[in-house]
Amino acid sequence: MANAQAATEEDGLGSFGRVLQIAPENTPAAQLAKLGLAKSDVTLMIQSHTHIDHIGDMDGFAGVPILIAAAERALPRPLYWSGKQAMEWPSRDYHLVTGDLFLSSGFEVLLCPGHAPGQLAFMVKLPQTGWVLLTSDAISRAAEIDEGFAGSWDVPLAVHHGDRLMRLAQERDALVIFGHSPQQWPSLRKAPEWFT
Repeated sequence: MANAQAATEEDGLGSFGRVLQIAPENTPAAQLAKLGLAKSDVTLMIQSHTHIDHIGDMDGFAGVPILIAAAERALPRPLYWSGKQAMEWPSRDYHLVTGDLFLSSGFEVLLCPGHAPGQLAFMVKLPQTGWVLLTSDAISRAAEIDEGFAGSWDVPLAVHHGDRLMRLAQERDALVIFGHSPQQWPSLRKAPEWFT
């Protein structure tokens, strides 16, 4: 589909937002190519949660295992968006997250249910930048904290984990990258640039 308005309507986004652009350069393959990589270079897919804007090519990496929260994978199908579209689970090996875990040295997966039943966030330590907290939608934008995480799947859990993530970021003096922040977006590096 090449029509952004039609895609917005088909996906039933409503007040959530709208599709801004549909173009070949927005595909995972094109974004990986900007970094000199191909889809075949990916050895693990990490799924933060299964809302429509986070599962774009979930079935597009043949044979690649998926790391996902057990609570999210236990759902009859991916959340996609308000159940308006039927999407089945891809046939893959799933590595299920049931609590915070160290994926590797300097890469922590943080289980933060609230926005979604199996919401994950990530704390990564980079050689020059230091700690970076990728909140995904555990904290979609800074203002969501003051708004009390209204509209979350489980508001009290979202508030609890939002507080936990911000405390952890403060303790480690981490750069916090929010999941959906128009204010922050212009200041972030984008492929082919990256944080080092």
